[in-house]
Amino acid sequence: MTRLSQDQLQQLHAYSNYVDVEQPFLFNLQQLLEDDFLEDAKNIWKAVSQSDQDAVAISYFTRRYGMFISMQFYMLTVYDEMWMGKFENLQFGVREEFGRPSICMFTRSEDWDMIDEDEREQAVHTILLEQCHQIFSQLKKLGGVSVLTHWENVFGYLLWHYHTLLSSHATEEEARVYLDFLEGDVVWEGISEHSRFHTYTGGQHPSTLIHLPVRKSCCFSKDVPGLLACGFCPLK
Repeated sequence: MTRLSQDQLQQLHAYSNYVDVEQPFLFNLQQLLEDDFLEDAKNIWKAVSQSDQDAVAISYFTRRYGMFISMQFYMLTVYDEMWMGKFENLQFGVREEFGRPSICMFTRSEDWDMIDEDEREQAVHTILLEQCHQIFSQLKKLGGVSVLTHWENVFGYLLWHYHTLLSSHATEEEARVYLDFLEGDVVWEGISEHSRFHTYTGGQHPSTLIHLPVRKSCCFSKDVPGLLACGFCPLK
């Protein structure tokens, strides 16, 4: 039985993250760090996205993976918890969502754990460096999609989460702490000279940007059969 609360599970499930679920998996996060597996991964994404275009399929994956990353920040902000599992324990599989097959993330409840208040900044750095920068740099070897696109595929979810969390008195204070981390340069050490998130938002409040086309790159959502252009599309 999972030790996560029903509220936590509900929020994770809403963003295609499933906990302690037994089903066939296609690959895990560790495999994406293996050069020999990259072409196989791309072919999986093309099959699931039903697109024969490399760029569309690759970006489709990081839009889905972005939901896992965004849930890391949600869980940190609301519960002081984060996923601390080994990369091979983050599994990817397919489920039908909204009438179409979709890449989903699968974790084990024991890999979600509490952090102390003085570990918050390091936790953010770890997520950005190991789970984002390291993976996006690896995917760059496939070509076709810029690293900026991958980051912005994550940032769109973060913008929505912090718009919501800052709008609630119950979570506003903690949300501001994590937003300040994201917009500061310290947690981006080893990734970028300046905060990529601050470049994305221009330092503006998330609620100001929530309905604006703040992206600089296209995520190709409009080119995935059955999906629409994202709400932040720069091509509008």
